[in-house]
Amino acid sequence: MTDQAVRVVLDDPHKTGPAEAETLRTRTLSGVWRWLLVALTAVTIFLCINQQFTLRFFVGFTPLNTEYFYLLILCMLPFTFVIFPGSARASVDRVAWYDVVLFAVTAVASFYLMINIRKAAELGWEFGDPPEPVIWAGYLMWIVLMEALRRTGGWSLLLSILPFTLYPLFAGASWLGPLKGNQSTLDQTTAYHMLSTESLLGIPIQAFADVVIGFLVFGTALMMTGAGKFFINLSFALCGTFRGGAAKVCIFASGLLGMMSGSIVSNVLTAGTMTIPTMKRTGFSPSYSGAIEACASTGAVLAPPVMGATAFVMAQFLGTTYSEVALAAIIPAFLFYAGLFMQVDSYAARRGLKGLERRELPSAWQAFKEGWYYAFVIALLIVMLLYFKRESHAPFYATALLLVLNQWSQRGRWKIANTINIAIAVLAAAVMTVRSESYPKALAASGPGTFDAWMNAILLPALGGMVLLLVLNEIWGDKRWGLRKYISFLEANGRTFVELVGILAGCGLLIGAFSLTGVIASLANDLLNIAGSNVLLLLVMCAFTSLILGLGLTTTACYIFLAILIGPALEKLGLNKMAVHMFIFYWGMLSSITPPVAIASFAAAGIAGAPAMKTGWESMWVGSIIYFIPFFFVANPALVLQPAAGGGIPYFEAIYLAVTALVGISFICGGIQGYQVGVGDLRRTGMLEWPLRVALVLGGLVLATPGGGIMPLSNTTMELTAAAILVPTILVALLLVRRPRAA
Repeated sequence: MTDQAVRVVLDDPHKTGPAEAETLRTRTLSGVWRWLLVALTAVTIFLCINQQFTLRFFVGFTPLNTEYFYLLILCMLPFTFVIFPGSARASVDRVAWYDVVLFAVTAVASFYLMINIRKAAELGWEFGDPPEPVIWAGYLMWIVLMEALRRTGGWSLLLSILPFTLYPLFAGASWLGPLKGNQSTLDQTTAYHMLSTESLLGIPIQAFADVVIGFLVFGTALMMTGAGKFFINLSFALCGTFRGGAAKVCIFASGLLGMMSGSIVSNVLTAGTMTIPTMKRTGFSPSYSGAIEACASTGAVLAPPVMGATAFVMAQFLGTTYSEVALAAIIPAFLFYAGLFMQVDSYAARRGLKGLERRELPSAWQAFKEGWYYAFVIALLIVMLLYFKRESHAPFYATALLLVLNQWSQRGRWKIANTINIAIAVLAAAVMTVRSESYPKALAASGPGTFDAWMNAILLPALGGMVLLLVLNEIWGDKRWGLRKYISFLEANGRTFVELVGILAGCGLLIGAFSLTGVIASLANDLLNIAGSNVLLLLVMCAFTSLILGLGLTTTACYIFLAILIGPALEKLGLNKMAVHMFIFYWGMLSSITPPVAIASFAAAGIAGAPAMKTGWESMWVGSIIYFIPFFFVANPALVLQPAAGGGIPYFEAIYLAVTALVGISFICGGIQGYQVGVGDLRRTGMLEWPLRVALVLGGLVLATPGGGIMPLSNTTMELTAAAILVPTILVALLLVRRPRAA
């Protein structure tokens, strides 16, 4: 392997594809358009910081949340028509005249609705009769939102969402059956969609405005400071020499890189360009190489601490913090990656595939020495999320610290000016601390709340000090990024903001439509009647519906759709709310590796030079464990770290279930791949190979499935049943595999 294959700097994760739409055909802006995007992205980030930290930069005026949401829409949504071409034949080199018109119409409609939203809240216009100009602005916004949805998510997303946005207009029709609800006029529906906090300004945009912006900024900062190079080099150094090492590097690296991009396809195209050729060179088939990359990149969106946009929307739906969602995702993500690792290990062992030579790989110590601060910054993010519970603030602290540390790692001599910069920044932070409103409270605090009081007094001034240090380092000394890189940083963030606003705002109308018609409660009862209140049947119905919807919708849109329609029915059966929503999230995401769409598999197939559909089927085979994991944590919510009734989080039970699931998964993977660790290659069992493989999968599945809850058997009974299947299977396999061969 060449040095170039290992040491690649990934400057911009978004050059390979946006974060949610998973489409590659976008315009690279230049001239006025580029500078306008950069400027309004800076405004968007400033507005978010001002709102989240309550900085009160607008003297004498405190914007309502709805005004803040419309400000973000005004800044970002019009660029949808500039960045995303209107058709496959539209030019990507220049902005068409009709795109300029749509840009202007969107900006005018957003601005007009923004300046009227305060009065709308005071007078209840979302339920009453707003003035005619507001209604017409609402019509225009509705139209441009649907076009933005088409451009970012494609025709399938538009055709799935548009009928439901119109649904309140004919909701009273008798032919709708269980979907029959309260009917509204066009004006009433428009007013509700555009002015209420349940539709356009509802959960998706609220999630974007509150937490998504900060985490996107952090992810882009990681990539543009060279974290991609660090993660790739560390992965090669730690896993490259193992059996099937190239594929294990792919799993490890894709998981780490996915935390930053939040995008399945972007992750495939970023990590895959390095890992897939290496896998092919070390003996993996092209289709299998593509399948491993597709599965590893898909799982990355489920892995905390930084997950995809859907996780933030889920937190808003659940009325909980993002840190709770990230915490719930830990064990399922671990089980998936462990299963993928075991699949690769068994595949490599069965085919005698070796690892890479140590001399071809980078040094783990050198890699860590060059990028230790990435691990430090991610640790800071986790502490702020889980301990300080500052989910909207955490990514900004982590980003500021990361940029400062990366500045100091730049080439150039440390000068006395850099030392002076630190002194000025520390002094400024101290002054801000002493002058803050929280400082007297910290001095007066006593008892258990003392630490939190001092953190409230210190943290915000510390952020201000880091930002000041960034600016001073750019002015004096050799340790600097340079203006050009900051502009690229803002542009990369802006492109992602634009795309997510286009999708999330359009999907918000779906929630508004069902909220306005009031059909959710009756629909949940109808679903329960259809399933006969059978939990397992309803879960299977939900899984298949999620998979089918996921074929045409983005992960976020699919989740929103099912969280509205099926989530309430599952919750009525007494299932844990977090487990239910995580179940929906997992199954909606699985379309990325499931034919006939399998967008992640097809993207990987393009890099691998393999048949697309064959790679899709291989992806299902390699990632098969992920189809079972959602049923595991719904059966026992301890796997998503949910509190037991009337108690705290059952950590010991969660660890016990995770261990038994891990052992069960090892047998499932052994059966799937035909090589069981501790036993050997099952081809040596002759005619009994397939019966033994089936028994291993069945026994592993029984062992991995938690007992109790919706399962009629207890944990002990499930384990004894698994042992009854696995013990004789393993003994027979050992006897046949290790019997002496005839000379």
